[in-house]
Amino acid sequence: LVSTVGQTTANRITLVDSAGKVLYDSEEDPETMENHASRPEFIEARENGSCEMVRYSETLSRQTFYYAVRLDNGEILRVARTTDSVFKTLFSGTLILGVVLLLVLLFTIYIITVQTNKIMEPINELDLEHPEENKIYEELSPLLGKIHKQNRQIQKQLELAKQQQEEFSLITENMQEGLIVIDRYTMILSANSSAWNLFRVDKVCQGESVYCLDRAEDFRHAIEQVLSGEHAELILKLNGSDIQLIANPVVRGQKTEGAVILLVNVTEKLERENLRREFSANVSHELKTPLTSISGFAEIMQGGLVKCEDIPKFAGRIYKESQRLLQLVEDVIQISQLDEEKTSYTWELVDVYQVCKNAFESLKEKAQSMNVHLYICGDSMKMEAVRTLLEEAVYNVCDNAIKYNRNDGSVSIFLTQTAHEIQIVVKDTGVGIPKEDQDRVFERFYRVDKSHSKEIGGTGLGLSIVKHAVSTLNGSIVLRSEEGSGTEITMKFLKVHKE
Repeated sequence: LVSTVGQTTANRITLVDSAGKVLYDSEEDPETMENHASRPEFIEARENGSCEMVRYSETLSRQTFYYAVRLDNGEILRVARTTDSVFKTLFSGTLILGVVLLLVLLFTIYIITVQTNKIMEPINELDLEHPEENKIYEELSPLLGKIHKQNRQIQKQLELAKQQQEEFSLITENMQEGLIVIDRYTMILSANSSAWNLFRVDKVCQGESVYCLDRAEDFRHAIEQVLSGEHAELILKLNGSDIQLIANPVVRGQKTEGAVILLVNVTEKLERENLRREFSANVSHELKTPLTSISGFAEIMQGGLVKCEDIPKFAGRIYKESQRLLQLVEDVIQISQLDEEKTSYTWELVDVYQVCKNAFESLKEKAQSMNVHLYICGDSMKMEAVRTLLEEAVYNVCDNAIKYNRNDGSVSIFLTQTAHEIQIVVKDTGVGIPKEDQDRVFERFYRVDKSHSKEIGGTGLGLSIVKHAVSTLNGSIVLRSEEGSGTEITMKFLKVHKE
């Protein structure tokens, strides 16, 4: 017993007769138990009177202590006590200890978690937007003070940046020129609405490559050039307009970080430049033609190569060409004055019917020579206008209508008015204007049929003067014509002049 260690189990009592038959057992039915005559403790107790014995079970890892004694009547009484082995006892103890430790660990974790959450909850609920209003742990006060100070600095910097961005956006959005800023990878960082409009882009392409706006070779070459650190400039053809691209690199240190691209619509400028060159060439040509004729006739007369009876004929030719030259000079001067827009005009109440009647009176002789009939349909009506400009406009329209009319044709003026407007419609039965030329007839020196125009004379400035005069009078002009069926020109003016 001294050598046994561990937790003991309940005692088991067995009574066996001298033949080994089990008479009683405290745990099992004696009838079902086998004969114990061969058991060592039974044999020794029967022979010696008592027996102590310990047996070990490998299967159950247990050891059993037996004590048997022979009674006076020869029966054997056995008491058995089973104990676990040292290893099993240690194992059982370790398992229990492990379970206890695990439970302690879980409980500790739970307590730590609860306490940590309780400690961290006010920290997690800190209002970092207003750190000075937090009243939790005194130890956090210096940190909250620094956060508050940094918040104020950051807020000031954000407000300044926002203000600068708004000012920049306000400036760029009110620019007529397009402005695009790209990085060194050709990505669009910023662009104003004028840039999107010039490229006819429906959606904002910020963050995309600038090549999405135009994939033309010259545009790509300009972008590559500016991103290599060089200034680039070219004229782009965009949707029928001439756009001047000016690109400059953005350099930081020795490295190009991006580029600023300026887009300027120079269509009108180029058109004016072309018109100026064309105007100069046409004026030179128109002046040279009559001067050449005058010089030639005068030279022939000076050389005595003209018979006396032919001198009036040549003098008449010289007079005719000089009048043509004089008319051209007057028309050019008038066009120049209208272009300047600096002439001080006197606005007065003008009878439109009388202006039209006077124009027909002046053109009556020319109309009769070409067998063209003149008609005015309308009554007296008045409007505020610059008399000379209105007379020039009506005269030139009627003059053109007579020049390009057919034999036995007609020119009719229809006058109508509303409460606020007066409309002058000049309709002829002439040759008409081809559709492809109708947009250009108001250009200076432009003539539809140049060969026919030389025969009938004129400077080619008449309708150009009309357009400028009507524009100066704040009116509008519309041309309708069909080749071979005549032309109709409608001029509308407000009755009361508005500054």
